[in-house]
Amino acid sequence: MKILTIILEKKYIPLANYFSSATNPTIKLSFNEIEQIMGQQLPNAAYLNRSWWKKTKAPAKHFHAWMDAGYFVSEVETNRYVVFEKIDSSKGKNAKDGNGDEDILLIRNAEHGDARSLAALMKTVEAESEFMLYGKDERTQSTQKVRKQIIEWRQSGHSTIFIAILNGEHVGFLTIIGNAAKRAAHRAEMCVGVQADARRKGIATKLLQKGEEWAVSKNISRLELTVVENDKPGRKLFEKAGYVSEGIRQDSMFINGKYYDEIYMAKFLD
Repeated sequence: MKILTIILEKKYIPLANYFSSATNPTIKLSFNEIEQIMGQQLPNAAYLNRSWWKKTKAPAKHFHAWMDAGYFVSEVETNRYVVFEKIDSSKGKNAKDGNGDEDILLIRNAEHGDARSLAALMKTVEAESEFMLYGKDERTQSTQKVRKQIIEWRQSGHSTIFIAILNGEHVGFLTIIGNAAKRAAHRAEMCVGVQADARRKGIATKLLQKGEEWAVSKNISRLELTVVENDKPGRKLFEKAGYVSEGIRQDSMFINGKYYDEIYMAKFLD
């Protein structure tokens, strides 16, 4: 990955990570999906010229994002989509006869360019879940507000947002909110959400793992969260990931005319 970091502009590194984790013989991505993977906009040349996608020589560098993972651009529909095909190194040609399509998951830190999509994702998850703090259409997350939050948390050094991107679409998020106070700098609070059509794919587990890796790098040794007592899938997820119950917050959530307890859970990181 160091080589990619040196060769590529920073904004293309998430795209390189996406292709390096892919095994599909053919990948078709819309321009919007590519920008969601990157967290930033493509340059104007990518929208105006098919030749931008076909470049394979210096001084251009962006093509390393897919070519270093063994893919080449086979088709471009300007302003609509791009088709990438994997080269079969043993035969020196495209590998269309390989295995069928598999899900491609990329998890990365949110960039300020993700604000609009992240706001929409949070709204969707809150509308679909019975146990999130906010219910359907209860709060307004403007693009500007989310963008400001992303920037402020990144600058703080103790808080962050991760985005899960499945096949080019934002489908999940994980927030980690740390503390500026030195006496509490070793702990942080987490919240995870995955939209309904992307569940049961291990995405929440991978988000937790990514969050824990980040926490360790920031010298955070304790991660905390709360889960509604009746949220059996949520409890199972956290217990399987090593989070243990530390107590009950009684009648802390009022959902559909009924009070529910929340469970305090935490995990100490090695």
